[in-house]
Amino acid sequence: MDASDDRTDDPAAGLTYAGAGATREGDPSGYPPGFGRLRVRTRLGSGREVFLAAGRAVLTWRMHRAMGVGMATASPRAEPGVRVVVGLGTGRLRIHAPCRVVWTADGERRAGFGYGTLPGHPESGEEAFVVELDDDGAVWLEVRAFSRPEVWWARAAGPLVPLFQRLYARRCGAVLRRLSRASRRPRA
Repeated sequence: MDASDDRTDDPAAGLTYAGAGATREGDPSGYPPGFGRLRVRTRLGSGREVFLAAGRAVLTWRMHRAMGVGMATASPRAEPGVRVVVGLGTGRLRIHAPCRVVWTADGERRAGFGYGTLPGHPESGEEAFVVELDDDGAVWLEVRAFSRPEVWWARAAGPLVPLFQRLYARRCGAVLRRLSRASRRPRA
């Protein structure tokens, strides 16, 4: 699927849920009612170099692509209003999940983005990937989300969907830890 020219000045345009941007601060009390919640936090390492490498990998889709996830988008970077079609699986079993980036952060101690679901996505909700540098120098990836099934087969999968989401979030952390450490190795 193509996401080439679908960018808008209104990041909430066409989303399949209310409350765009609720994952920005990580306070689940702001999530809409009736949605399942996810929060997985993974330590990536420590220091500014790890933070910068991890933030860059998240904001440029590198983390997702390193996991084998298709990220069809015309933008080299996550920015509010950018449309991206996430591709999971292979062959005829590949799921195409259209999303729109609703917020981004690229600061001294926090980098990441949140995207929301568009029509055609098997779920409805929002997911965020946030890299944070703590006061003690620890660097963390937090994946947070709220979602509910949008199509019959996602509803039929029942408790397997939240399990898959949790495993996916943990894999994000493992891959990002590897990517941020690899960026610190001397190049030959």
